Amino acid sequence: MGETYYDVSSFGEDYNETFFETGGLKRLQQFVDENQGKLPVVSNEVELDSPFARPSKIVCIGLNYADHAKETGAAIPAEPIIFMKASTSLCGPNDTIIIPKNSTKTDWEVELSVVIGKRASYVEEANALDYVAGYCLHNDVSEREFQLERGGTWDKGKGCDTFAPHGPFLVTKDEIADVDNLRLWLSLNGKTVQDGTTATMIFKVPFLVSYISRFMTLLPGDIISTGTPPGVGLGMNPQLFLKDGDVIELGIEGLGSARQQVKDYQK
Repeated sequence: MGETYYDVSSFGEDYNETFFETGGLKRLQQFVDENQGKLPVVSNEVELDSPFARPSKIVCIGLNYADHAKETGAAIPAEPIIFMKASTSLCGPNDTIIIPKNSTKTDWEVELSVVIGKRASYVEEANALDYVAGYCLHNDVSEREFQLERGGTWDKGKGCDTFAPHGPFLVTKDEIADVDNLRLWLSLNGKTVQDGTTATMIFKVPFLVSYISRFMTLLPGDIISTGTPPGVGLGMNPQLFLKDGDVIELGIEGLGSARQQVKDYQK
C-alpha cells in the first residue's frame, strides 16, 4: 500500500509475543488483503508508538563496528559483547528522550535492531534468519558515566526510561534485499555525526542470532540491537554529550527515519 498509513486496530491484536508466535505477520497480511479499500487512512503526521509491544528482553551487542571500538579506545572483541536494555526503556520513534536525573554524559547510538519471529534456542547460524521477523531503527541512548564509571556491567547506563526509541516501522525481512549493506546515519542539531554501513559490522545478523541463542532463549518479539558505527559523543575530542533542547534525527536505509528532542529530567 505504498507510503499510506492505515488503521488496522480492527485486526484486534497487539504486536506482542503471542502475535509473532502464532504467525501474526501472515495473519495481518491476510487481514489487510481482505480489507483493501475498507481500512481507515491515517495521517502521516500521526504520533507513532513503538512498532511492537514491550518485548521480554532487549539484547544488545557492544563494539560491533571496528571503527567504533577504536574511537572509544576499546579492543576489538573476539566474541560478541552482550548486554541488556531494560524493556521499560522502550518508546516510540519520535518520543522525547529524557536525560536521567544527575546525568552529565547521555549519548546517542544509531543501530539496526533485529526482531525475533519465533522461539530460538541453540540455533544454527545457517538457519538463523528463519527466526527473524524483521528489522527496525533504534537509537541506543546511553549514559556513559553510569555505563563505564559506576562499576559492574554496562546495563545501568543503557536501561533508563526513553533510552530505546524504536521505529517508525518494523520492516519484514523480505523487504530488505541485503541487511549487510544498509546505510545508518544520525545527526545532532542538524549536523551529521554518524554515517556508516552495516557492511562494517564485525558480527553479522545470522551469527548474532545463533550466538545469543546459546546463552539464552530468544522469544518471539524479542529484540537484538546489533551495535553502532563511529561518531558517538564518547569518541569525540573533546567529548560531546546531549543537553536539554538538543534534537536528534536518525535513519537506516529502508527502515525509515526518526526525530527525537532531548529534555532534562523533571519530577
